[in-house]
Amino acid sequence: MSAGLAPRKAAERLLAGVLRDRRMLTELLDAPDSPLQDLEGPERARAQSLATGVLRNLGSLDAVIGQHVERMPPLGAMIALRIAAFEGLVEGVPPHAAVSSAVNLLGGNNKRLSGLVNAVARKVVAEAAAVPPPVLPEWLATALRKAYGKAAVDGIAAAHATTPPLDLTPRDATEAEALAAELGAELLPTGSLRLTRPGQVSELPGYDEGRWWVQDAAAAIPARLLGDITGQRVLDLCAAPGGKTMQLAAAGAEVTALDISQARCERISQNLARTSLRAEIVVADARQWQPQAPFDAILLDAPCSATGTIRRHPDLPHARPSPDLRPLLALQADLIDRALGWLKHGGILLYCTCSLLPKEGERQVSQALERHDGLALVPVTPGSGIEPAFINASGSLRLRPDFWPERGGMDGFFATSLRKP
Repeated sequence: MSAGLAPRKAAERLLAGVLRDRRMLTELLDAPDSPLQDLEGPERARAQSLATGVLRNLGSLDAVIGQHVERMPPLGAMIALRIAAFEGLVEGVPPHAAVSSAVNLLGGNNKRLSGLVNAVARKVVAEAAAVPPPVLPEWLATALRKAYGKAAVDGIAAAHATTPPLDLTPRDATEAEALAAELGAELLPTGSLRLTRPGQVSELPGYDEGRWWVQDAAAAIPARLLGDITGQRVLDLCAAPGGKTMQLAAAGAEVTALDISQARCERISQNLARTSLRAEIVVADARQWQPQAPFDAILLDAPCSATGTIRRHPDLPHARPSPDLRPLLALQADLIDRALGWLKHGGILLYCTCSLLPKEGERQVSQALERHDGLALVPVTPGSGIEPAFINASGSLRLRPDFWPERGGMDGFFATSLRKP
């Protein structure tokens, strides 16, 4: 196989798995027959970079390709063209290399398609056409325009098209400045550390000692809304992969971490061991489980559409196009109701989702307030890095990928505190 073709072939297989088979990249990468299984480190990284880059820019690349074809060719040829367009127009790979690789991806088995790819790819990369502005899937763009307006949607689309930085949460907040200096990281106003070119995560200073863990800056904010929880019994409901569990434990709470997945709970255990933090781990379905005693506070990071994480998971809108939210909405409401029943009187339920959709955030909370007499929303107040723009009209936290564009953005997140009467 010619130099550089192996990672492109692997990227082609990853893209086919997402776009044809509707599988998530994490599933494809962890599969026994992973397209990356025979690649060494640099080639593995290149294959993943190509696949995620194409997915981040898919709508824009298709718009450029569409200018040179009467109708879109079969998926295999289309993937080859997308890779060529991404390499040539976004990465600046020399035109002859991008075109040659696109033709080689087809393997010469179909001369007609090879000729088409050759001709179209040459036109696309030779013109050095400007890549059109990034766009969101129409179902998502429609919902977000209604919620936040066109300017916000354009900003979110732009954030999704860029490679996000790596965010870390320090185990000890008092070490944040020292850690930032050691890592060469930016200390964000909310207390997270941000690296733009992190390299191998496990090789970074402080990893083996468990002085930090990977967690998007937006995902790290909700747990801090609980304030001082030293000595309190706190339930982390739907806890995996465990970032919030570690935050709660590091804050001095007696934490119970519950999740339905045995494999994901094992990951929580590994993270706790590395960071020398403690929590009780329970593998159970929250719809059947019952605690032995009520909790002072419960953090419910509910299952959701995960639309706030597309900047980190560009495969999501393609593997799960136009999802049916009805089962998720019913589950979220059920979990809210059950969690309220496990709280002490006066206790706090911190409800959050990594969704941009008001149906999974603001609307769920308003409906919960209608269902439960005396339940009260505790407004979020600015401070500790929480800007007034992060707080919506009802007093809940509403984070979006278009926030902090000068710093590299953040994931989308919703969070609000509900006090039990």
